[in-house]
Amino acid sequence: MFPQDLDDYGARETLAALAEVHDLQGQADLAELRLALHFADLHPDPATLSGQVAMPGGERGVVYGGVGCPAVAEFAPAEFGAVTARSTGAAATFIGQALALRHRLPLTWAQVLSGHATAWKARKVASACMELSEEGAAIVDARVAAIVDTVTPLRLANIVKAAMWQADPEAAKARAEERARKRGVWAGRSDEYGTTMLFVRASSGDVIRFKATIDQCAEALAALGDTDSVQQRRARAFGILADPAQADQLLQVAHHLTASGMASRTDNDPPADAAAGPIAGTERSATAGASGSATDDVSGSLDPVDPVDPVEPGDLDVEWDIDSGQRADDLNRFATDHPHDGAYAEDTPHPSDPAYDDYLPDSSDPIDEPWSSSQADEAPESDRGMDWAARRELAKKLEAIRQTAYTGRRPRQTVLYAHITDEVLLAGQGVARVEGYGPVFVDRLHELLGHDQVVIQPVIDLSVGVSVDAYEIPRRIRERVKLTYPVEQFPYGTAMTTESIDLDHIEPFDPHGPPGQTSTANLVPLRRFSHRVKTHGGWTSRRLDERTVEWTTRNGFVFRVDHLGTHRVDDGD
Repeated sequence: MFPQDLDDYGARETLAALAEVHDLQGQADLAELRLALHFADLHPDPATLSGQVAMPGGERGVVYGGVGCPAVAEFAPAEFGAVTARSTGAAATFIGQALALRHRLPLTWAQVLSGHATAWKARKVASACMELSEEGAAIVDARVAAIVDTVTPLRLANIVKAAMWQADPEAAKARAEERARKRGVWAGRSDEYGTTMLFVRASSGDVIRFKATIDQCAEALAALGDTDSVQQRRARAFGILADPAQADQLLQVAHHLTASGMASRTDNDPPADAAAGPIAGTERSATAGASGSATDDVSGSLDPVDPVDPVEPGDLDVEWDIDSGQRADDLNRFATDHPHDGAYAEDTPHPSDPAYDDYLPDSSDPIDEPWSSSQADEAPESDRGMDWAARRELAKKLEAIRQTAYTGRRPRQTVLYAHITDEVLLAGQGVARVEGYGPVFVDRLHELLGHDQVVIQPVIDLSVGVSVDAYEIPRRIRERVKLTYPVEQFPYGTAMTTESIDLDHIEPFDPHGPPGQTSTANLVPLRRFSHRVKTHGGWTSRRLDERTVEWTTRNGFVFRVDHLGTHRVDDGD
């Protein structure tokens, strides 16, 4: 069916074979949709079955495809997902899309059956219309059925959106308002370099003001000698803003340094450099106070951020008007603790002034010349960044600023779990796993610890089992089980164990049985739905070894879940 030896294939033969494989893939996608529909038909709403008695926690009927679609037995997607290597949620979505196509979008479904519409594109249309009424879905169906495969996915999405607005303008407005209520902040998974994405959905005005404050702190870091690129300084400023008192003190110190360098300049004199003042800028439309929060009279707009071409400080029409009410005793303490900072005395020229070179330390001194943000961005990549000694000196400055920011308040405590093997611990290098964040190089752990007081708790050796005789699970066992399993131990499970999650006795607890039944060896994390599937859905589980749980579905399919994921066990194994 598929070509194996490609040595004799030219360009035409390769493309012809590729087109044939593409057609076969389309046929397979259609066959999967039809099988999903048949599977759903085999699992109707349990309430419609004669003699079926509902029980607490038992299986119910759920409408997965939208209004007008039949209800399906709630636990059916779990087994469908397991045999198709999907999570239960993804399987429920797939079944719902198939039902929506057949019952709500018959014209589009006919195009899929005839091979004139790609299955995955049709499923996207079905998902977009899921909240529409049957009448609204029919309007979208008539508009897009004939063009599913004749336009690009982006154009198709726009046409579907326009048709949805036409079909039900009130519902479209309600969805827009509902989306505005779904604002929030989410942290993504960490990579091995200790870097994590933070996703923020907030009002445009708040985002503009927050980004303006980050830019202030980034420019303040430049005034203190940070020669990293502007984006790296923004990332560092983000961490500083986690402590508003430290951010306030940083801005005051930076303002003192830059204001002293500009004291000799008259108000009418243009700066010698476009980015001469890391804090004081050109005329713009809003002001920011010493704490770094911009006032409400911000004008301008926030363009979507392109990671390839990020928004630069000049793109936002904001002025920095810093209050000069810094505390003299803190500034004097800062200068006293850091003798290398003599170059920033009251009579020091601004870095843009040619005379500034005379005040620079010797080349052997670890302090580098502060760059403006524009200079850092324009420099070659090889010239950016700081060496180790310069970073150490900058860290000392920031630590001094942080110390002056505290006035006896107790910092908030955070518990951090780091999984480190004995080999990595002895070698001092390698990868650790931080609970809730993912893999991190051990030499980056200090970034997670920050610069506050650190209390090291006794090591939790997860290889040592703990048990009790009672059914109730004590905190020490619950903590160990969740640290052992970062994800629920259900086939293709996705629920993180850092969230609220059930702990299930693999072997059911017997009040008349032997002692030690509630133990780290007999407990696995399951979200509530997976727990119900096992209890009421005809699934069984058993532990094969300390890392592996074997699941058998209602129809006899076997899966093994361990630290490497989910593995299907064929009948011949």
